Amino acid sequence: MFDEGPARHWVADVIRREGKMPGVLQFIFCDDEYLLSINKKYLQHDEYTDIITFDYSEEYPQGVSGDIFISYTRVRDNARLYDVTDLEETYRVMVHGVLHLLGYDDGDDEARELMQAKENYYLSLIP
Repeated sequence: MFDEGPARHWVADVIRREGKMPGVLQFIFCDDEYLLSINKKYLQHDEYTDIITFDYSEEYPQGVSGDIFISYTRVRDNARLYDVTDLEETYRVMVHGVLHLLGYDDGDDEARELMQAKENYYLSLIP
């Protein structure tokens, strides 16, 4: 079961450990089709994805801010694929989005490895 309270504190801790302050942050859980429509409209990608992050930190300079859209359909399917629980995969995708807001990228192998190492580290801190 997903408990919003500990997740909220954990996300804030991740941001602080990266030397930033949490700002206005929303996690929006949706289905594949909704996230696909966002992917097409805003990123011109016609493919399913588990997450899309919109960074609003420039608009809210008081801290790391953004909308993180997560497909619960992809989360569920990826959890089965990687043999983890839905909750573990949910946290992985959440921290992935937060890391994007913190400036990390996964566009090439080296950047992807660093981002995955960060994900694994922060997942180890879940209360």
